[in-house]
Amino acid sequence: MISDQLIKAIIEKKSPIVVGLDPRLESIPLDILNHCFELYGETLKAAAESILIFNKGIIDAVYDLVPAVKPQIAFYEQYGVEGMAAYKATCEYAKSKGLIVVADIKRGDIGSTSKAYSIAHLGMTKVGNSYHKAFEADFATVNPYLGDDCMREFMEDVKTYDKGLFILVKTSNKTSGQLQDLEVEGGKVYNKVAQIVSNWNDAIVGDTGYSPIGAVVGATYPSELEDLRRQMPKAILLVPGYGAQGGSANDVVGAFNQDGLGALINSSRGIIFAFEGTNKAYGVAAREATLEMREAINGALEQVGKKYW
Repeated sequence: MISDQLIKAIIEKKSPIVVGLDPRLESIPLDILNHCFELYGETLKAAAESILIFNKGIIDAVYDLVPAVKPQIAFYEQYGVEGMAAYKATCEYAKSKGLIVVADIKRGDIGSTSKAYSIAHLGMTKVGNSYHKAFEADFATVNPYLGDDCMREFMEDVKTYDKGLFILVKTSNKTSGQLQDLEVEGGKVYNKVAQIVSNWNDAIVGDTGYSPIGAVVGATYPSELEDLRRQMPKAILLVPGYGAQGGSANDVVGAFNQDGLGALINSSRGIIFAFEGTNKAYGVAAREATLEMREAINGALEQVGKKYW
């Protein structure tokens, strides 16, 4: 089961880290940009090729240190078809390096539409009598706003193709509370979503005790993070908000169960753009930032008795 693969990779690499591949063209090293501009001009093709070269460099620098990467699809979609080709190639390259791929797509709609999203990112697309993989991913992020039936449409592919989901429960952005913190039936909206996730966890769980149906809970709300950890003991928590958004190693320890497992901490800008303001090559800086993050999180976990290695 993919949840078991993820947990085992975290233990093997001593690293509960996922690197967010959120490329911003203005931050890509000039030598990469200039090379692609010379080949293709100032075009969408040049932008996409620059992103792909940059991403491959990041993956090469960290693949032995982390279990997973998480490309955020919006950073690719803005460059149209060329950008989506770079997204697809990035996911495939990450898989070739043995990494688990979390497709940060935040999809979720009525039944037939959710099913199509699932087919695209987790399942297989039928063309005539043939089946094709449109995009390579192991997990996908899902917006649960349309309710439980929206997520149900992903479940056939989760089970058939051994895939996983991360359901948005309590996000890291500043205004998430406008809806997610509303009181309803004796709890918050995010507690109600967490209950849906927990119900799915009871229905499908791996040998390690963790379900492929996980939850997104931000590091920027550490008290809520601890509360939701208790509410979803079998869920792997995908935790954004570390580093550039303000979350620290001490803020994320509440995301882990007492066994020191059950959480995947995301860092995007803090790793992939760690070279900014230095004279270091971007891959070197990314590797150093990853090692520093790993040491900080593992140190914080050991301090509270959650050593998993």
